[in-house]
Amino acid sequence: MIAVCAGSFDPVTAGHVDVITRAAALFERVVALVAVNPAKAGRFAVAERVAMLRDSLSGLDGVVVDSWDGLLVDYCRNAGPCVLVRGVRSGADVADELRLSMMNAAVGGVETVFLPTTSGLGHYSSTVLTELNLHRTTGISAQTADGAPPAVPGR
Repeated sequence: MIAVCAGSFDPVTAGHVDVITRAAALFERVVALVAVNPAKAGRFAVAERVAMLRDSLSGLDGVVVDSWDGLLVDYCRNAGPCVLVRGVRSGADVADELRLSMMNAAVGGVETVFLPTTSGLGHYSSTVLTELNLHRTTGISAQTADGAPPAVPGR
């Protein structure tokens, strides 16, 4: 069975890498999927996000990076039997992800596995890293670097 870790990865965070690494220990094959939402203007182009993710995950056996601009359940139908793996940082994430997981199960028969964030990474998100980088000062540079893998420009 294939595990699909989907997200915008705009940019990829240390938390994303942590969840994908842990999924790779649980599943034989993991797809880190850059999900494209045409309604959202991304900070990085899809090709840049794919490249950052590939660089951040290099050396992980059984992990491939792909991108998709359709429904996640359709990706799973095309890929073969799969399960979605979602990282959750807080109760708010659980509530949002639970709703989505029920929809993916109802519409496409795709199950979801939740992995809680590793301690120390839960306060980072792509949005937070983007904000920190936009308003970078010497005092927050180390905090930004802790939350972003080396492949992320301006970390």
